[in-house]
Amino acid sequence: MSAAVLIATRNEGKLRELIPLFTARGVRAVGLEEWGIAYEEAEDALESFATFEENAVAKARYFYEVSGGVATVADDSGLQVEALGGAPGVRSKRWAGATTGDVDGANNAKLVRELAGKGSRAARYVCAAAYVGLGRELVRRGEVAGEILEAARGSGGFGYDPYFFAPELERSFGEASLEAKGAISHRGRAFAALVEAIVASESD
Repeated sequence: MSAAVLIATRNEGKLRELIPLFTARGVRAVGLEEWGIAYEEAEDALESFATFEENAVAKARYFYEVSGGVATVADDSGLQVEALGGAPGVRSKRWAGATTGDVDGANNAKLVRELAGKGSRAARYVCAAAYVGLGRELVRRGEVAGEILEAARGSGGFGYDPYFFAPELERSFGEASLEAKGAISHRGRAFAALVEAIVASESD
């Protein structure tokens, strides 16, 4: 793989999860701020598509161009709840309509309200991870099944993590260590598959 990869996210939680994943594979990965890419309002319109895959590719393409051609990875991920018809889905980050302040808290409060009285609490986290490099675009998907808790457990992770119980870990993502979550998470699985695909494509 190329000497450095740009991780196209301004989410510090994602960076904490992804940088170690690339480092473990001998790849230097840097965030947008470290690379000196300032925020632009145009970024807010990138996640406007109907699928995780389309949104991930759109972000990777945008920051590949903005960076001047640095190999770039991006993802779009979210929570799909069975009893809510797959919501919040691609709108997971924007579900409650909050854009400032405690966005995660607003989204989680809406999740609790929407699931009140519902029989099934089955859910899954989904992530599409995309890579854009010189003449190449790759996308891989990762998922993890679980259920939504009635009350938050743990203060780790971000987003809906304290409410997402993962049977594979026997705890919520909010209770899991970064390493344990990364081993089975939707994002960990998607990016592990993406790194393998990048390496394979470079050896062709």
